[in-house]
Amino acid sequence: MRLSSVAILSAVLAGCVSTPPAQQTPPPARPAAAPPPMSQPRPQPAPSTGGFIAPRVMNLPGLEGVIGKDATALANLFGPPRLEVNEGDAMKLQFAGEACVLDVYLYPLRPRAEPTATYVDARRPSDALDVDRAACVAALRR
Repeated sequence: MRLSSVAILSAVLAGCVSTPPAQQTPPPARPAAAPPPMSQPRPQPAPSTGGFIAPRVMNLPGLEGVIGKDATALANLFGPPRLEVNEGDAMKLQFAGEACVLDVYLYPLRPRAEPTATYVDARRPSDALDVDRAACVAALRR
């Protein structure tokens, strides 16, 4: 009886034994990245044409009081700009109010001349969608 009990117990325990999990293969090793070169050649600037290129001047109804004005005249018209960005001989002035944001781009019309307004862009302050430029100029005038 003892032998049959051992045999039954062995059979029951054999059912509880699990097989070891299948051995997983590690992911393939990534190839080592090449170290960055010690020095990279710097890009060369484009050669200068040496000549002055006159800007195109916007000509839309309702902008006559803005186009052709210098920075001082624009500040007298709209108040101090919220933003002034100078880049080379060009300038961007930004004026803002509840109705709109007005960006005025000033470029010299001749070599070494003072920049004057040549282009105007207008948008809503809430979502930056374009608005009528002349209406924005009228809304921001003092």
